[in-house]
Amino acid sequence: MKHNPKSIRNIVIVGGGSSGWMTAAALSCSLQKACTITLIESEEIGTVGVGEATIPPIKLFNQLLGITENDFIKRTQGSFKLGIEFVDWAKLGHRYFHPFGSHGRAFDTVNVHHYWLQAQRDGDTSTIDDYCMAWAAAAKNKFAQPSPDMRNVLSTFDYAYHFDAGLYAKYLREYSEGKGVVRIEGKIADVQLRPADGFVESVRLENGITIAAELFIDCSGFRGLLIEGALKTGYEDWTHWLPADRAVAVPCASHEFTPYTRSTARTAGWQWRIPLQHRTGNGYVYSSQYISDDEAASTLVANLDGKQLADPRPLRFTTGRRKQFWNKNVIAIGLSSGFLEPLESTSLHLVQSGISRILAFFPDLDFDPLVTDEFNRISIQEIERIRDFIILHYKLTARDDTPLWRYCANMSVPDALKWKIEHFKRYGRLVADGNDLFGNASWLAVHIGQLNIPMRADPLVEYRTVDSRKYLQAIRRTMADAANTMPSHQNYIDQHCKAASL
Repeated sequence: MKHNPKSIRNIVIVGGGSSGWMTAAALSCSLQKACTITLIESEEIGTVGVGEATIPPIKLFNQLLGITENDFIKRTQGSFKLGIEFVDWAKLGHRYFHPFGSHGRAFDTVNVHHYWLQAQRDGDTSTIDDYCMAWAAAAKNKFAQPSPDMRNVLSTFDYAYHFDAGLYAKYLREYSEGKGVVRIEGKIADVQLRPADGFVESVRLENGITIAAELFIDCSGFRGLLIEGALKTGYEDWTHWLPADRAVAVPCASHEFTPYTRSTARTAGWQWRIPLQHRTGNGYVYSSQYISDDEAASTLVANLDGKQLADPRPLRFTTGRRKQFWNKNVIAIGLSSGFLEPLESTSLHLVQSGISRILAFFPDLDFDPLVTDEFNRISIQEIERIRDFIILHYKLTARDDTPLWRYCANMSVPDALKWKIEHFKRYGRLVADGNDLFGNASWLAVHIGQLNIPMRADPLVEYRTVDSRKYLQAIRRTMADAANTMPSHQNYIDQHCKAASL
């Protein structure tokens, strides 16, 4: 094949961890050795590595790499995730489930939740969770693969994973090096810019080695070594909408092996619980304005459901995004591009979608601004829509027992989110201005779970002859029967993808 003089032939990835090695794996798979790919990381610096819960698109990422699910689960001490249970978010003592999958089964132009609203008006006491196959299974700690038969109620749910992010990075490093990626151990001491246009020319390591490339991928974490340190791209701070700015994480011995993540609201933030095969991951995401670091760590340790396995590990962050994700010849991926707290497990997805955009808009040596501008437009739109979905959880709270929750309930929110809240409040309708990562089922679960109960059902319901209560009862019974046929989460893993003991 004839060599194109404008083709990029050298790529440097700065930083390892999940984002660095996911990038290396995807690029090495797609570019097929037509490019030299070098990854620079330092064992001394380490990685954040607390992102152990994911959303369903991660399955596609692994499939595109040719990774088999059972091997991946074994190698990463993984487990399955049917959704997230939220405890004490809307009010103390209240809980709800954000499922992967739909509520009920579509058979009509009127969504199931409108029949539920009508039944509520007539005295029905069921919850919207009762019409969700993912919760029917999760509530009983059951798991099985969804059915490919769309007529089967077991086709109405989806799933993602929990896994050890450090083991995933190790797994992908092995994969990437097998495809020719060169790893260099070392810390970057200096970044050289081209005098003519300010593009990054090379990086110099502390040991004096200089590494040049044409395209640089910044996976250096919160520091943004290239995108911010060298190029001064700028950062948009979202703390006024998402006031949590710190987290503390600690693992504990396994207890209840749930096929879902749990998020429990606390006085100044929320606590995550993520079950893996060899341990349970826990953390407290909080606002330093409302609680001290020591008190946050004590709160977390006091609320573990198993033996503490390590000292609490602190993290600091500023929620927001870079003003550009792609600046000159540097593309920021992962934490270097911005940060959204892990409430809806989107960190690794943002890495994944950023990588897919690199491939969709892969540049040549011209670095056409038309390409970089479109990359930035889509990236910004995606993270802002996810941001609004996370803000929804905080804004729709009836809690007024602590300063944080009072602040969140009363804060102003972005206009696009205000518009969505109002439509749902008045008519139970889910509106959007384009593609959201989280679809209607997700928005529905959080609106109703956070007690944004519509004032009325869709007017179309009144034109139906369906007996809402009988119809809903049939859904509940069908889902309960289906859940009973599924193996337990533990039995499924023991049979298909049990990890070797560490």
